[in-house]
Amino acid sequence: MKFDYLAPASVEEALAALGEHGDDAKILAGGQSLLPVLRMRLNAPEVVIDLGGISSLRGIRDDGDAIVVGAMTTHHDVRDHDLVKEHALLVAKAAAEVADSQIRHRGTFGGALAHADPAGDLGAPALALGAQFVIAGPGGTRTVEAADFFVDLFETAIGDDEILTEVRLPKHTGWGAHYEKFVRVAHQWPIVAVAATVRSSGGSIDEAKVGLTNMGSTPLRAAATEAALAGASATEDGVRAAVELAADGTNPPTDLNGAADYRQHLARVLTGRAVLKAAGA
Repeated sequence: MKFDYLAPASVEEALAALGEHGDDAKILAGGQSLLPVLRMRLNAPEVVIDLGGISSLRGIRDDGDAIVVGAMTTHHDVRDHDLVKEHALLVAKAAAEVADSQIRHRGTFGGALAHADPAGDLGAPALALGAQFVIAGPGGTRTVEAADFFVDLFETAIGDDEILTEVRLPKHTGWGAHYEKFVRVAHQWPIVAVAATVRSSGGSIDEAKVGLTNMGSTPLRAAATEAALAGASATEDGVRAAVELAADGTNPPTDLNGAADYRQHLARVLTGRAVLKAAGA
């Protein structure tokens, strides 16, 4: 396969290249999703635009009520960063479960989210925390809420002439968190996974946020479970009724790894585990 390779030094240069080449171009972030697609001949771009040389897209910083993660920050750096562990622990927990060590050192936080694989590990935590996605385009930057960012299977709110530059994670300081992932083989995409973060006190759950992985064409919030968990005791009996609602409104796939009803059963079981571990029970 032949293609032209461009390595812009700034977001502005990258946007100009996208504007010039349009549908013939593909963005390269960490390459952990794009390169397998190219090897399998599932896509044949005429131009690959590599964002790896744009230093402004890497790094993690404190911005008042949010932690800001540059789109080109690796999963490894997200997992290990003190700010993420203190204020967005759920993301650190999920980043630790992404594939294997080699991929975590090469793959990027923004690249994985922009790829929008419903079985990806980072979409559900970002959705549960109410992340905001900062997108640059020819007309400037805009911010998209997580609920509006994931549009469909492998489809996001990022336009063809736009680039995801950073992700804002609202602070959940002091919240417990857990990412419960079910796989048949280590380092595999999850058959189902649950991202839960919990604010609790005195043995009771004050507030919970729960995201579901691979339970539809996009990451999903378990809204009914979240509502039912408010005020529940952080015990197996206390959360039982709430976690039974976890699969409500989901539309999981049926494939070689399991039928839809099997995935819905898994979602309920894994939600119970994730919530209790997040609550410290």
